[in-house]
Amino acid sequence: MKIIRTKQFTSERAWGALDIANMSGITTRLHWTDQPYKWHINDGEEVFVVLDGVVEMFFKDNGVEQSTRLETGDIFFASIGTEHVAHPHGEARILVVESEGSV
Repeated sequence: MKIIRTKQFTSERAWGALDIANMSGITTRLHWTDQPYKWHINDGEEVFVVLDGVVEMFFKDNGVEQSTRLETGDIFFASIGTEHVAHPHGEARILVVESEGSV
């Protein structure tokens, strides 16, 4: 059993993570960041939940770059092959559920 106070979680580096669970190869991790990530495509599907803060999620749809503003409680689902990058506005805490070892 674990109880995690997400608003208290920080890291010494951007995108530092706390591993919460690995269920049959699907990982759940809590990330803290104040810096953008990098453009990437996951090996599988990804669920990206903003727990605290605001994140601008950039993604490509049929090769066209778009973005959406994600606020606390918002969820971004990246299907297989979705190229995307997250840009936080200040600090953000994000729950990510994805295949183990995914980018």
